[in-house]
Parts: sequence; structure tokens; C-alpha cells
Amino acid sequence: MLSSRKSLQSAGIQWEYSEKMAVKQEIRKKSVERITRAHVDKFAERRAELGEAALQTLATLGYARTSLREIAQNSEFSHGVLHYYFSDKVDLITCSVRQYKARCVTRYDQVITVSGSYGSLITGFLDALGQTLSDEAHMHRLWYDIRAQALFEESFRDDVAEIDQSLENMIWRIMSRLAELAGKPLNLPPSVMYASFDGMFQHCLLRHLSGDAAAIADMQADGRKLIVQLLGEPLAS
Repeated sequence: MLSSRKSLQSAGIQWEYSEKMAVKQEIRKKSVERITRAHVDKFAERRAELGEAALQTLATLGYARTSLREIAQNSEFSHGVLHYYFSDKVDLITCSVRQYKARCVTRYDQVITVSGSYGSLITGFLDALGQTLSDEAHMHRLWYDIRAQALFEESFRDDVAEIDQSLENMIWRIMSRLAELAGKPLNLPPSVMYASFDGMFQHCLLRHLSGDAAAIADMQADGRKLIVQLLGEPLAS
């Protein structure tokens, strides 16, 4: 009986010890996961910061004339720091352009939010197109540069396709909301709507960079004609 009791006590102690060890291992595992997650987040934040800092140089020089060393010479960051966070200039450029285009998408989503009528959304959308082209022409030039490079550089293609899709989705959200406010269906697919506005925008950008003072107003007028052709004239207020 005494032997049996001691065996039970010993088994109980071993079980308790095993439970404590399991708890400690779980705590240690979660701590490692938190540290790893924090490190990954910090690394991503640093990449975003460096990508933002590189935008102006990239937009000014373009893809062909830019290297990590060139970017370092035109920023406060060393070549070694850039090379630590980015594998090459393709990695840095796609990071920078992705961030910029994400901000563009957010800007147009805000136009949808604040526009309560068909007419005001048309005006807000076309005003935003004109404003961003006027204020950030070199940034948009960089995007078209990278998109053209994707025809030759396979390393760009996945990122360019993803950014392009986000822009197509943005245009579709605007046009869908316009159709809802106008009470009419859209009879063209998202890809055609995006190609129409993107073509107008790129054509306007080239004219604007060439010094054509009427380029933006012409693009806005053409954009209005396209919307009205699809969905009708806004009602007079």
C-alpha cells in the first residue's frame, strides 16, 4: 500500500513537472513569435521609409538612369543601408511605386465618400485627376516608365500587374458609384473603363510634360464626355 502511494505521488510530481515545462515552452514559443513579428514589422516599416525617401530621385531620373548608389547619393541614407533592405534597384523601385499608387487609390476613395450626388462625383473625380497630374507629374511618369519596363523585365511583371489591378478596381468603384447615383447600368467591363481613363491620363501626361498648358483641361473635358456618353448628363441643381 505504501509503495503504491509513493508511486502515485511520484507520478503526480512528474505530471506536474511536465505541465510546468509545457507551459514554459508555450510561453517561450509565443515570446519568440512576438519578437519575430516585431522584427518583421520593423523591417517592413524601414523599407517603407526608405522607399518613400527614394521616390523623388527615382521620379527625377527614371529607371534606366537610377542605381542604388545614385539613390544613396541623393538621400540621407548610405548605399549599404539601401542594399541591406533591398535586394536590388528593382526591389526598391517597386516598393516606392507601390506605396505611391496606394496613396493615389486612397485619394479617389475619399472623393467617392464626400460626393453625395452624380454631378459632384463627376466634378470631384475629374478635379482629382487634374490635380494629381499637375502636382505629381514626375511620379506618374515613373509609374509609366516602370510599366513599360515590365514588357522587358520579368522581375517587374507581378508587381506591375498587381498595381494595375488596384487602379482598375479604383476606376470601377468610381464608375459603379456614378452609375448608382445616375440610376443607370454600366454596359462596359472594368478593363475597358480602366483602359479608357488610363489612356486619356497617359496622353495628357505626355502633353503636360511637353509644356502644353491646355492638356489637363482637355483631359477633364474628354473624361466628362465619356462619363456623360455612358451615364447621361447630370441634372441641373
